[in-house]
Amino acid sequence: MARLLASGSDPNEVQGNSTLLTHAIDVEGDSTLQSRRPLTVHTTAILLAFGADPQPPDPDGQTPMDVAEQYDHTLAIELLRRHISRQDGAGI
Repeated sequence: MARLLASGSDPNEVQGNSTLLTHAIDVEGDSTLQSRRPLTVHTTAILLAFGADPQPPDPDGQTPMDVAEQYDHTLAIELLRRHISRQDGAGI
């Protein structure tokens, strides 16, 4: 994914009814539920590092934070809060 983003793919692209960021958080949260392995935040972190906007809702009206909270995805919640704070000029 990092290679695609580095070569110019849009980190804010919408596929179906999800932004890439909401989809990534959904996959990370669901994978943890299914496998009972610890949460990961790798894909979410890559998308944010390449400029994915953490605030807008997807076509279904869910924001990345909404999806993270549904899964109690604490790693994604913290990462999203940091990026939103930076966007709002509040710092970390």
